Amino acid sequence: MARVTVDDCLENIGNRFDLVLLASKRARQLSKGAEEFIPRDNDKDTVLALREIAEGHVTEDNIDLLHNVGENTESNPFDIV
Repeated sequence: MARVTVDDCLENIGNRFDLVLLASKRARQLSKGAEEFIPRDNDKDTVLALREIAEGHVTEDNIDLLHNVGENTESNPFDIV
């Protein structure tokens, strides 16, 4: 498992604040079952999200295109409308 640093991620993202927003959004997608672009290697969703950002698989431009991947399309009777 390679260590991921903020500097690795900042090469692809403008600033630390955008990085936090992007990583949290991607981690949420992963927790809902979105496709992983790199091997998990026993990493948690937040670390995997940062690794995907550092390797350039997830960017500010494509994050919204990934939001439907892995989402359950069935309605839950307990969802609040």
